Amino acid sequence: MTNSSQASHTESEAPDETQSKTPTKKSRTSRSSSERSQSAPPRRPKRLRPVEALRMAREQLGDLTGKPVDAVTTFAATDDGWCLEVEVLELTRVPDTMSLLASYEVTLDQEGILTGYQRLRRYERGRSDDRS
Repeated sequence: MTNSSQASHTESEAPDETQSKTPTKKSRTSRSSSERSQSAPPRRPKRLRPVEALRMAREQLGDLTGKPVDAVTTFAATDDGWCLEVEVLELTRVPDTMSLLASYEVTLDQEGILTGYQRLRRYERGRSDDRS
């Protein structure tokens, strides 16, 4: 009888040891993965190349206004993305020098998504620029 009681005692100890080891391993694993996620810097979106920013600004402004984009006259990288000035053909006239253009300020985020635009001025194509 002693043997059978010892055997049952040994069997009951074995599962407890296995069970106590398993949670410890899981908690160590979860701690190390959470430590990694806390120490890893947040990913920044990849900055667009200037040619990509110009292309995306032309495409999105044209889609929103429904008018053809004539040119991008200025652009600059900002902390938040891009700021561009874009000329749009608003009214076609004959001769072409009498056509109406408009300059828009366009802002893009770092991924190239248009975040805003504003018409700055409207003018005839053939007129000289009064701005300095």
